[in-house]
Amino acid sequence: MYNIAENPNLKRIIKINRNFYTYAPEPSQKLDRRPKQVQDPADAFCEMKSCNVVFAQGAAATPTCLLDSMAKVGEAQKLRDIMVVHMHTEGDLKYLHKEYKDIFRNASVFMGANVRKPAEEGLADPIPIFLHEIPKLFSRGIIKPDLTLIHVSPPDNHGYCSLGTSVDCVRTGLIYSKIIIAQINRQMPRTFGDGLIHISHFDYCTEIDTPLPESGGQTPSEAEIKIGKFIAENLVDNGATLQMGIGSIPDAVLNELKNHKNLGIHSEMFADGVVDLVEKGCVTNHMKTLFRGRIVGSFLNGTKKLFDFVNNNPLVEMLRIEYVNSTQIISKLPKMTAINSAIEVDLTGQVNADSIGTKMYSGFGGQVDFIRGAAEGFDGLGKPIIALQSVTKKKQSKIVPILKPGAGVVTTRAHVHYVITENGIASLFGKTLRQRAYELIQIAHPDHRESLEKAAFERLKCMPCK
Repeated sequence: MYNIAENPNLKRIIKINRNFYTYAPEPSQKLDRRPKQVQDPADAFCEMKSCNVVFAQGAAATPTCLLDSMAKVGEAQKLRDIMVVHMHTEGDLKYLHKEYKDIFRNASVFMGANVRKPAEEGLADPIPIFLHEIPKLFSRGIIKPDLTLIHVSPPDNHGYCSLGTSVDCVRTGLIYSKIIIAQINRQMPRTFGDGLIHISHFDYCTEIDTPLPESGGQTPSEAEIKIGKFIAENLVDNGATLQMGIGSIPDAVLNELKNHKNLGIHSEMFADGVVDLVEKGCVTNHMKTLFRGRIVGSFLNGTKKLFDFVNNNPLVEMLRIEYVNSTQIISKLPKMTAINSAIEVDLTGQVNADSIGTKMYSGFGGQVDFIRGAAEGFDGLGKPIIALQSVTKKKQSKIVPILKPGAGVVTTRAHVHYVITENGIASLFGKTLRQRAYELIQIAHPDHRESLEKAAFERLKCMPCK
Protein backbone atom coordinates (compact mmCIF):
# COMPACT_ATOMS: atom_id res chain seq x y z
CA MET A 1 0.00 0.00 0.00
CA TYR A 2 1.03 3.63 -0.34
CA ASN A 3 2.37 5.01 2.95
CA ILE A 4 1.79 8.75 2.75
CA ALA A 5 3.32 9.38 6.16
CA GLU A 6 6.69 8.06 4.97
CA ASN A 7 6.72 10.23 1.85
CA PRO A 8 7.04 13.97 2.56
CA ASN A 9 6.19 14.76 -1.06
CA LEU A 10 2.67 13.45 -0.45
CA LYS A 11 2.14 15.81 2.51
CA ARG A 12 1.67 18.91 0.40
CA ILE A 13 -0.10 22.01 1.67
CA ILE A 14 -3.40 21.92 -0.21
CA LYS A 15 -6.92 22.99 0.40
CA ILE A 16 -9.00 19.92 1.18
CA ASN A 17 -11.93 20.90 -0.97
CA ARG A 18 -14.11 18.81 -3.27
CA ASN A 19 -13.56 21.48 -5.91
CA PHE A 20 -10.28 20.12 -7.24
CA TYR A 21 -9.52 23.22 -9.27
CA THR A 22 -8.39 25.10 -6.13
CA TYR A 23 -5.16 24.24 -4.32
CA ALA A 24 -4.72 27.25 -2.00
CA PRO A 25 -3.34 26.63 1.53
CA GLU A 26 -5.81 26.42 4.38
CA PRO A 27 -4.01 26.55 7.76
CA SER A 28 -6.97 25.20 9.71
CA GLN A 29 -6.83 21.95 7.77
CA LYS A 30 -4.54 19.13 8.79
CA LEU A 31 -1.63 18.95 6.38
CA ASP A 32 -1.22 15.19 6.49
CA ARG A 33 -4.82 14.17 5.75
CA ARG A 34 -4.80 10.75 4.16
CA PRO A 35 -7.36 8.12 3.15
CA LYS A 36 -8.02 5.03 5.16
CA GLN A 37 -6.23 2.26 3.29
CA VAL A 38 -7.99 -1.11 3.38
CA GLN A 39 -6.75 -4.54 2.39
CA ASP A 40 -10.27 -5.88 1.95
CA PRO A 41 -12.23 -3.53 -0.37
CA ALA A 42 -15.41 -4.44 1.52
CA ASP A 43 -14.08 -2.49 4.52
CA ALA A 44 -14.30 0.71 2.47
CA PHE A 45 -18.12 0.46 2.58
CA CYS A 46 -18.46 0.67 6.34
CA GLU A 47 -20.39 3.95 6.00
CA MET A 48 -22.81 2.77 3.30
CA LYS A 49 -26.44 2.77 4.37
CA SER A 50 -29.84 1.90 2.96
CA CYS A 51 -31.24 4.48 0.52
CA ASN A 52 -27.77 5.84 -0.27
CA VAL A 53 -26.86 7.06 -3.75
CA VAL A 54 -23.67 5.56 -5.18
CA PHE A 55 -22.00 7.03 -8.26
CA ALA A 56 -19.50 4.85 -10.16
CA GLN A 57 -16.91 5.63 -12.79
CA GLY A 58 -17.47 3.82 -16.09
CA ALA A 59 -16.20 2.55 -19.45
CA ALA A 60 -12.73 0.97 -19.26
CA ALA A 61 -12.35 2.53 -15.79
CA THR A 62 -15.29 0.64 -14.29
CA PRO A 63 -14.24 -0.04 -10.64
CA THR A 64 -15.26 -3.70 -10.77
CA CYS A 65 -13.46 -4.65 -7.56
CA LEU A 66 -15.29 -1.97 -5.58
CA LEU A 67 -18.69 -2.62 -7.16
CA ASP A 68 -18.50 -6.34 -6.39
CA SER A 69 -17.39 -5.57 -2.82
CA MET A 70 -20.32 -3.16 -2.54
CA ALA A 71 -22.68 -5.99 -3.50
CA LYS A 72 -21.12 -8.21 -0.84
CA VAL A 73 -21.56 -5.59 1.88
CA GLY A 74 -25.10 -4.72 0.82
CA GLU A 75 -26.11 -8.36 1.08
CA ALA A 76 -24.31 -8.99 4.40
CA GLN A 77 -25.73 -5.86 6.04
CA LYS A 78 -29.21 -6.47 4.63
CA LEU A 79 -29.35 -2.98 3.16
CA ARG A 80 -32.14 -1.80 0.90
CA ASP A 81 -32.92 0.66 -1.88
CA ILE A 82 -29.42 1.81 -2.78
CA MET A 83 -29.33 3.69 -6.09
CA VAL A 84 -26.24 3.10 -8.27
CA VAL A 85 -25.71 5.78 -10.93
CA HIS A 86 -23.19 5.48 -13.75
CA MET A 87 -22.36 6.10 -17.38
CA HIS A 88 -21.76 2.86 -19.33
CA THR A 89 -20.05 0.35 -17.06
CA GLU A 90 -18.29 -2.77 -18.33
CA GLY A 91 -18.45 -6.39 -17.20
CA ASP A 92 -20.70 -8.81 -15.35
CA LEU A 93 -21.25 -6.88 -12.12
CA LYS A 94 -22.75 -8.74 -9.17
CA TYR A 95 -25.03 -5.98 -7.95
CA LEU A 96 -26.90 -6.13 -11.29
CA HIS A 97 -27.91 -9.76 -10.71
CA LYS A 98 -31.56 -10.42 -9.98
CA GLU A 99 -30.92 -11.65 -6.42
CA TYR A 100 -29.77 -8.13 -5.48
CA LYS A 101 -32.88 -6.39 -6.81
CA ASP A 102 -34.15 -5.33 -3.36
CA ILE A 103 -30.72 -4.02 -2.32
CA PHE A 104 -29.62 -2.10 -5.41
CA ARG A 105 -31.32 -0.32 -8.24
CA ASN A 106 -29.43 0.91 -11.27
CA ALA A 107 -29.76 4.29 -13.00
CA SER A 108 -27.66 4.72 -16.13
CA VAL A 109 -27.14 7.88 -18.17
CA PHE A 110 -25.90 5.68 -21.02
CA MET A 111 -26.58 1.96 -21.02
CA GLY A 112 -23.93 -0.66 -21.63
CA ALA A 113 -24.63 -4.29 -22.50
CA ASN A 114 -24.62 -5.33 -18.83
CA VAL A 115 -27.65 -3.12 -18.02
CA ARG A 116 -29.92 -4.03 -20.95
CA LYS A 117 -31.44 -7.15 -19.41
CA PRO A 118 -32.08 -5.57 -15.98
CA ALA A 119 -33.70 -2.59 -17.73
CA GLU A 120 -35.90 -4.90 -19.82
CA GLU A 121 -36.96 -6.69 -16.63
CA GLY A 122 -37.83 -3.42 -14.90
CA LEU A 123 -34.87 -3.60 -12.52
CA ALA A 124 -32.89 -0.66 -13.90
CA ASP A 125 -33.72 2.90 -14.89
CA PRO A 126 -32.23 4.57 -17.99
CA ILE A 127 -31.93 8.36 -17.85
CA PRO A 128 -32.36 10.02 -21.28
CA ILE A 129 -29.83 12.87 -21.39
CA PHE A 130 -27.24 14.47 -23.64
CA LEU A 131 -23.69 13.65 -22.55
CA HIS A 132 -22.72 17.30 -22.14
CA GLU A 133 -25.58 17.84 -19.67
CA ILE A 134 -24.81 14.94 -17.31
CA PRO A 135 -22.69 17.10 -14.94
CA LYS A 136 -25.77 19.28 -14.36
CA LEU A 137 -27.38 16.33 -12.58
CA PHE A 138 -24.81 16.82 -9.81
CA SER A 139 -24.43 20.60 -9.84
CA ARG A 140 -28.21 21.10 -9.68
CA GLY A 141 -28.66 18.53 -6.91
CA ILE A 142 -30.79 16.16 -8.97
CA ILE A 143 -28.32 13.40 -8.10
CA LYS A 144 -26.58 13.70 -4.72
CA PRO A 145 -23.92 10.98 -4.34
CA ASP A 146 -23.33 9.68 -0.84
CA LEU A 147 -20.46 7.56 -2.16
CA THR A 148 -18.45 7.82 -5.37
CA LEU A 149 -16.38 4.86 -6.56
CA ILE A 150 -13.40 5.58 -8.79
CA HIS A 151 -10.57 3.70 -10.49
CA VAL A 152 -7.27 5.58 -10.57
CA SER A 153 -3.57 5.32 -11.36
CA PRO A 154 -1.02 5.20 -8.50
CA PRO A 155 -0.05 8.59 -7.05
CA ASP A 156 3.00 10.37 -8.43
CA ASN A 157 5.74 11.91 -6.26
CA HIS A 158 3.42 14.80 -5.46
CA GLY A 159 0.48 12.62 -4.46
CA TYR A 160 -1.62 13.07 -7.59
CA CYS A 161 -3.51 10.13 -9.08
CA SER A 162 -5.19 10.15 -12.48
CA LEU A 163 -8.74 9.18 -13.42
CA GLY A 164 -7.04 7.55 -16.39
CA THR A 165 -9.35 6.33 -19.11
CA SER A 166 -12.54 8.00 -17.86
CA VAL A 167 -12.80 11.68 -16.91
CA ASP A 168 -16.19 12.50 -18.54
CA CYS A 169 -18.77 13.32 -15.83
CA VAL A 170 -16.69 11.79 -13.01
CA ARG A 171 -14.95 15.08 -12.26
CA THR A 172 -18.24 16.79 -11.31
CA GLY A 173 -19.59 13.73 -9.53
CA LEU A 174 -16.55 13.77 -7.24
CA ILE A 175 -16.98 17.43 -6.35
CA TYR A 176 -20.51 16.80 -5.05
CA SER A 177 -19.85 13.46 -3.34
CA LYS A 178 -19.77 13.00 0.44
CA ILE A 179 -17.42 9.99 0.44
CA ILE A 180 -14.84 9.03 -2.19
CA ILE A 181 -13.63 5.45 -2.42
CA ALA A 182 -10.77 4.70 -4.84
CA GLN A 183 -9.29 1.51 -6.20
CA ILE A 184 -5.67 2.30 -7.08
CA ASN A 185 -4.59 0.13 -9.99
CA ARG A 186 -0.99 -0.17 -11.18
CA GLN A 187 -2.36 -0.96 -14.65
CA MET A 188 -4.51 2.17 -14.96
CA PRO A 189 -2.81 4.52 -17.45
CA ARG A 190 -1.95 7.98 -16.25
CA THR A 191 -3.52 10.59 -18.52
CA PHE A 192 -3.21 14.36 -18.77
CA GLY A 193 -6.03 16.91 -18.68
CA ASP A 194 -8.84 17.24 -16.13
CA GLY A 195 -8.31 13.84 -14.51
CA LEU A 196 -5.74 14.62 -11.81
CA ILE A 197 -6.88 14.15 -8.21
CA HIS A 198 -4.77 14.30 -5.05
CA ILE A 199 -4.79 11.20 -2.90
CA SER A 200 -5.76 13.30 0.12
CA HIS A 201 -9.23 13.70 -1.37
CA PHE A 202 -9.93 9.98 -0.97
CA ASP A 203 -11.75 8.82 2.15
CA TYR A 204 -10.94 5.16 1.53
CA CYS A 205 -8.66 3.42 -0.93
CA THR A 206 -7.52 -0.06 -1.80
CA GLU A 207 -4.76 -1.31 -4.09
CA ILE A 208 -5.21 -3.71 -7.00
CA ASP A 209 -3.10 -4.85 -9.94
CA THR A 210 -5.61 -5.89 -12.60
CA PRO A 211 -5.86 -5.43 -16.39
CA LEU A 212 -8.55 -3.03 -17.59
CA PRO A 213 -11.57 -4.48 -19.42
CA GLU A 214 -10.90 -4.51 -23.17
CA SER A 215 -13.34 -4.05 -26.03
CA GLY A 216 -13.25 -3.72 -29.81
CA GLY A 217 -10.53 -5.08 -32.01
CA GLN A 218 -12.94 -7.11 -34.16
CA THR A 219 -12.39 -7.43 -37.89
CA PRO A 220 -14.90 -5.21 -39.71
CA SER A 221 -17.48 -6.87 -41.95
CA GLU A 222 -17.53 -6.40 -45.72
CA ALA A 223 -20.42 -3.95 -45.39
CA GLU A 224 -18.60 -1.96 -42.70
CA ILE A 225 -15.50 -1.75 -44.88
CA LYS A 226 -17.59 -0.33 -47.73
CA ILE A 227 -19.13 2.25 -45.40
CA GLY A 228 -15.69 3.20 -44.16
CA LYS A 229 -14.47 3.73 -47.72
CA PHE A 230 -17.51 5.83 -48.68
CA ILE A 231 -16.94 8.15 -45.73
CA ALA A 232 -13.15 8.33 -46.04
CA GLU A 233 -13.13 8.94 -49.80
CA ASN A 234 -16.09 11.32 -50.03
CA LEU A 235 -16.60 13.15 -46.75
CA VAL A 236 -13.35 13.33 -44.78
CA ASP A 237 -11.08 16.12 -45.99
CA ASN A 238 -7.42 16.60 -45.18
CA GLY A 239 -7.20 18.77 -42.08
CA ALA A 240 -10.58 17.63 -40.77
CA THR A 241 -11.30 17.27 -37.06
CA LEU A 242 -12.93 13.92 -36.31
CA GLN A 243 -15.40 12.60 -33.80
CA MET A 244 -16.26 8.90 -33.76
CA GLY A 245 -19.10 7.44 -31.75
CA ILE A 246 -19.11 3.94 -30.28
CA GLY A 247 -19.24 0.98 -32.64
CA SER A 248 -17.51 -0.99 -35.35
CA ILE A 249 -18.43 1.44 -38.16
CA PRO A 250 -16.43 4.37 -36.75
CA ASP A 251 -13.50 1.96 -36.37
CA ALA A 252 -13.91 0.90 -40.00
CA VAL A 253 -13.73 4.56 -41.05
CA LEU A 254 -10.44 5.01 -39.21
CA ASN A 255 -9.01 2.02 -41.07
CA GLU A 256 -9.64 3.81 -44.37
CA LEU A 257 -7.92 7.09 -43.47
CA LYS A 258 -4.31 5.93 -43.86
CA ASN A 259 -3.66 8.33 -46.78
CA HIS A 260 -5.15 11.43 -45.17
CA LYS A 261 -3.09 14.30 -43.79
CA ASN A 262 -3.25 16.64 -40.79
CA LEU A 263 -6.31 15.06 -39.23
CA GLY A 264 -7.35 16.11 -35.74
CA ILE A 265 -9.25 14.27 -33.01
CA HIS A 266 -11.86 15.89 -30.76
CA SER A 267 -14.22 13.15 -29.62
CA GLU A 268 -16.01 12.12 -26.43
CA MET A 269 -14.35 8.74 -26.87
CA PHE A 270 -11.91 7.08 -29.22
CA ALA A 271 -10.48 3.61 -29.70
CA ASP A 272 -7.48 1.72 -31.08
CA GLY A 273 -7.80 2.95 -34.66
CA VAL A 274 -6.59 6.41 -33.66
CA VAL A 275 -3.26 4.95 -32.50
CA ASP A 276 -2.46 3.61 -35.99
CA LEU A 277 -3.28 6.98 -37.59
CA VAL A 278 -0.98 8.80 -35.17
CA GLU A 279 1.85 6.37 -35.83
CA LYS A 280 1.43 6.79 -39.60
CA GLY A 281 1.50 10.57 -39.28
CA CYS A 282 -2.10 11.01 -40.48
CA VAL A 283 -3.28 12.49 -37.17
CA THR A 284 -1.22 15.57 -36.29
CA ASN A 285 -3.89 17.89 -34.82
CA HIS A 286 -1.98 20.78 -36.44
CA MET A 287 -5.08 22.35 -37.99
CA LYS A 288 -7.20 22.43 -34.84
CA THR A 289 -8.15 25.81 -33.43
CA LEU A 290 -8.47 24.45 -29.86
CA PHE A 291 -5.85 22.24 -28.17
CA ARG A 292 -3.76 22.40 -31.33
CA GLY A 293 -1.33 19.53 -31.58
CA ARG A 294 -3.23 17.37 -29.11
CA ILE A 295 -5.91 14.69 -29.18
CA VAL A 296 -8.94 15.56 -27.05
CA GLY A 297 -11.14 12.88 -25.51
CA SER A 298 -13.24 12.30 -22.41
CA PHE A 299 -13.36 8.52 -21.98
CA LEU A 300 -11.81 5.49 -23.68
CA ASN A 301 -12.89 2.02 -24.72
CA GLY A 302 -10.37 -0.23 -26.42
CA THR A 303 -7.56 -2.70 -25.91
CA LYS A 304 -4.23 -2.65 -24.08
CA LYS A 305 -2.73 -1.12 -27.23
CA LEU A 306 -4.81 2.02 -26.63
CA PHE A 307 -4.20 2.08 -22.88
CA ASP A 308 -0.43 1.88 -23.41
CA PHE A 309 -0.63 4.67 -26.00
CA VAL A 310 -2.37 7.16 -23.69
CA ASN A 311 -0.25 6.32 -20.64
CA ASN A 312 1.88 9.36 -19.72
CA ASN A 313 1.33 10.70 -23.23
CA PRO A 314 1.09 14.52 -23.33
CA LEU A 315 -0.32 14.24 -26.86
CA VAL A 316 -3.65 13.17 -25.29
CA GLU A 317 -5.85 15.47 -23.19
CA MET A 318 -8.69 13.78 -21.29
CA LEU A 319 -11.17 16.54 -20.50
CA ARG A 320 -14.56 17.05 -18.83
CA ILE A 321 -17.55 15.97 -20.88
CA GLU A 322 -19.27 19.35 -20.57
CA TYR A 323 -16.34 20.87 -22.48
CA VAL A 324 -15.65 18.12 -25.00
CA ASN A 325 -19.31 17.76 -25.96
CA SER A 326 -20.22 21.43 -25.88
CA THR A 327 -21.88 22.35 -29.17
CA GLN A 328 -20.24 25.77 -29.00
CA ILE A 329 -16.77 24.24 -28.62
CA ILE A 330 -17.36 21.64 -31.33
CA SER A 331 -18.49 24.31 -33.78
CA LYS A 332 -15.16 26.14 -33.40
CA LEU A 333 -13.13 23.23 -34.81
CA PRO A 334 -12.16 23.18 -38.50
CA LYS A 335 -13.95 20.83 -40.90
CA MET A 336 -15.62 19.10 -37.98
CA THR A 337 -16.66 15.64 -39.15
CA ALA A 338 -18.94 13.76 -36.76
CA ILE A 339 -19.47 10.04 -37.46
CA ASN A 340 -22.18 8.28 -35.46
CA SER A 341 -24.15 5.05 -35.73
CA ALA A 342 -27.87 4.32 -35.62
CA ILE A 343 -30.29 1.45 -35.08
CA GLU A 344 -32.74 2.56 -37.78
CA VAL A 345 -33.63 5.59 -39.91
CA ASP A 346 -37.11 6.30 -41.25
CA LEU A 347 -37.89 7.60 -44.74
CA THR A 348 -38.03 11.20 -43.54
CA GLY A 349 -34.60 11.02 -41.88
CA GLN A 350 -35.56 10.50 -38.24
CA VAL A 351 -32.80 8.60 -36.44
CA ASN A 352 -33.36 6.07 -33.68
CA ALA A 353 -30.11 5.27 -31.88
CA ASP A 354 -31.08 4.31 -28.33
CA SER A 355 -33.81 1.66 -28.44
CA ILE A 356 -35.23 -1.28 -30.35
CA GLY A 357 -38.91 -0.44 -30.23
CA THR A 358 -39.67 0.08 -26.54
CA LYS A 359 -36.63 -1.95 -25.46
CA MET A 360 -33.87 0.40 -24.34
CA TYR A 361 -30.49 -0.39 -25.88
CA SER A 362 -28.03 2.44 -25.13
CA GLY A 363 -28.71 6.15 -24.75
CA PHE A 364 -28.53 9.59 -26.35
CA GLY A 365 -24.79 9.71 -25.78
CA GLY A 366 -22.93 12.40 -27.67
CA GLN A 367 -24.60 11.92 -31.04
CA VAL A 368 -26.75 15.06 -31.01
CA ASP A 369 -23.98 17.11 -29.36
CA PHE A 370 -21.64 16.43 -32.26
CA ILE A 371 -24.17 16.26 -35.09
CA ARG A 372 -25.30 19.76 -34.16
CA GLY A 373 -21.82 21.06 -33.46
CA ALA A 374 -20.56 19.84 -36.85
CA ALA A 375 -23.55 21.37 -38.65
CA GLU A 376 -22.89 24.73 -36.99
CA GLY A 377 -19.17 24.70 -37.78
CA PHE A 378 -17.65 28.19 -37.98
CA ASP A 379 -16.13 27.46 -41.39
CA GLY A 380 -19.28 26.01 -42.94
CA LEU A 381 -17.37 22.82 -43.76
CA GLY A 382 -18.61 20.56 -40.97
CA LYS A 383 -20.15 17.21 -41.87
CA PRO A 384 -22.71 15.53 -39.57
CA ILE A 385 -22.82 11.83 -40.56
CA ILE A 386 -25.09 8.95 -39.55
CA ALA A 387 -23.69 5.60 -40.69
CA LEU A 388 -25.33 2.18 -40.47
CA GLN A 389 -25.52 -1.10 -42.34
CA SER A 390 -28.58 -1.38 -44.55
CA VAL A 391 -29.89 -4.56 -42.89
CA THR A 392 -29.77 -6.32 -39.54
CA LYS A 393 -28.26 -9.77 -39.00
CA LYS A 394 -31.75 -11.13 -39.68
CA LYS A 395 -31.80 -9.25 -43.04
CA GLN A 396 -34.42 -6.75 -41.86
CA SER A 397 -34.07 -3.29 -43.37
CA LYS A 398 -32.63 -0.53 -41.17
CA ILE A 399 -34.08 2.04 -43.55
CA VAL A 400 -37.73 1.83 -42.53
CA PRO A 401 -41.07 3.44 -43.50
CA ILE A 402 -41.64 4.46 -39.88
CA LEU A 403 -39.66 3.80 -36.72
CA LYS A 404 -40.73 0.82 -34.66
CA PRO A 405 -43.59 1.59 -32.24
CA GLY A 406 -42.08 2.96 -29.05
CA ALA A 407 -38.71 3.74 -30.61
CA GLY A 408 -37.20 7.07 -29.62
CA VAL A 409 -36.02 9.80 -31.96
CA VAL A 410 -32.48 10.65 -30.90
CA THR A 411 -31.56 12.81 -33.89
CA THR A 412 -34.41 14.65 -35.58
CA ARG A 413 -34.95 14.83 -39.33
CA ALA A 414 -33.91 18.48 -39.23
CA HIS A 415 -30.53 17.61 -37.69
CA VAL A 416 -29.58 14.98 -40.25
CA HIS A 417 -27.33 15.89 -43.18
CA TYR A 418 -25.76 12.63 -44.37
CA VAL A 419 -26.91 9.03 -43.97
CA ILE A 420 -24.57 6.33 -45.24
CA THR A 421 -24.85 2.58 -45.76
CA GLU A 422 -22.71 0.15 -47.71
CA ASN A 423 -24.84 1.07 -50.73
CA GLY A 424 -24.00 4.75 -50.85
CA ILE A 425 -24.51 8.22 -49.41
CA ALA A 426 -27.85 9.97 -48.93
CA SER A 427 -27.57 13.75 -48.66
CA LEU A 428 -30.69 15.00 -46.87
CA PHE A 429 -29.97 18.58 -45.90
CA GLY A 430 -32.43 20.96 -47.55
CA LYS A 431 -34.40 18.15 -49.19
CA THR A 432 -38.18 17.77 -49.20
CA LEU A 433 -39.76 14.70 -47.65
CA ARG A 434 -40.18 12.93 -50.98
CA GLN A 435 -36.60 13.81 -51.99
CA ARG A 436 -35.40 12.42 -48.67
CA ALA A 437 -37.38 9.24 -49.21
CA TYR A 438 -35.83 8.87 -52.67
CA GLU A 439 -32.27 9.36 -51.33
CA LEU A 440 -32.76 6.89 -48.50
CA ILE A 441 -34.36 4.23 -50.68
CA GLN A 442 -31.32 4.38 -52.98
CA ILE A 443 -29.01 3.39 -50.11
CA ALA A 444 -31.34 0.74 -48.69
CA HIS A 445 -30.68 -2.91 -49.41
CA PRO A 446 -31.89 -3.81 -52.95
CA ASP A 447 -34.19 -6.49 -51.53
CA HIS A 448 -36.19 -3.86 -49.64
CA ARG A 449 -36.33 -0.96 -52.09
CA GLU A 450 -39.61 -1.93 -53.74
CA SER A 451 -41.48 -2.26 -50.45
CA LEU A 452 -39.99 1.03 -49.26
CA GLU A 453 -41.19 2.78 -52.42
CA LYS A 454 -44.72 1.50 -51.81
CA ALA A 455 -44.59 2.61 -48.18
CA ALA A 456 -43.31 6.03 -49.20
CA PHE A 457 -46.20 6.43 -51.69
CA GLU A 458 -48.74 5.46 -49.04
CA ARG A 459 -47.26 7.96 -46.62
CA LEU A 460 -46.58 10.88 -48.96
CA LYS A 461 -49.37 10.26 -51.53
CA CYS A 462 -46.77 10.64 -54.28
CA MET A 463 -43.75 8.77 -55.59
CA PRO A 464 -40.32 9.61 -54.16
CA CYS A 465 -38.16 11.57 -56.62
CA LYS A 466 -34.86 13.46 -56.79
